[in-house]
Amino acid sequence: MNCGFDLILFDLDGTLVDSAPEIADAVNDTLQELGLPAQPPAQVQAWIGHGTGVLLLRALAAGWGLPLEAVRADPRLPAVAARFQHHYAARCGSRSRVYPGARELLQALRADGVRLAVLTNKEGRYTHALLAAHGLRPLLDLVVSGDTLPVRKPDPAVARHCLDWFSVSPYRALLVGDSAIDAATARNAGIACWLLPHGYNGGVPVADARPDAVVADFPALQARLLPEVALHA
Repeated sequence: MNCGFDLILFDLDGTLVDSAPEIADAVNDTLQELGLPAQPPAQVQAWIGHGTGVLLLRALAAGWGLPLEAVRADPRLPAVAARFQHHYAARCGSRSRVYPGARELLQALRADGVRLAVLTNKEGRYTHALLAAHGLRPLLDLVVSGDTLPVRKPDPAVARHCLDWFSVSPYRALLVGDSAIDAATARNAGIACWLLPHGYNGGVPVADARPDAVVADFPALQARLLPEVALHA
């Protein structure tokens, strides 16, 4: 095996797929339906990372001028959440794109015998819709979404679930992500973490999360994991 890992876990939003534009569309569809002003795409992008439920809470807190806990307890929330779910289901896969080189790396790793999983806080119905829209699901051995288990990233149980699923030791696994959440997840589970700087980390440099490495993009990641494949690509 060339790459040095038996299992690689990939975050989804901001790592494999740039999905912020369509997430912002769904948020603003919802806000405009409520008569609230749209949020700038950069602001919505800064809210991404903890799942769509928290994302909606943050958008409503901004729109209603309320603290998060007040929004969480607001009797209007269930109806608004249903409308957001409707809008995001319609938008999912519409304006997202796979980052350059991501698909090729997954294919090369799979050919090399590495087991591949997605580990995301996005809810399962949206995770699978996004993966299907971009034809990525056949390249993955396992998908763990934000509602697959009772906990989500950065709880180490989600990464350990993947380790147990494949009977892989922590030192033979790698988590590739784009945020401090991913770095904390890997650190908590005792596995290596490499971060890509092109994703969603709230405007904070990913190096501040103290990953084991910051890798510029997917071609650079492939050169690091599979140098012989990258050399002849």
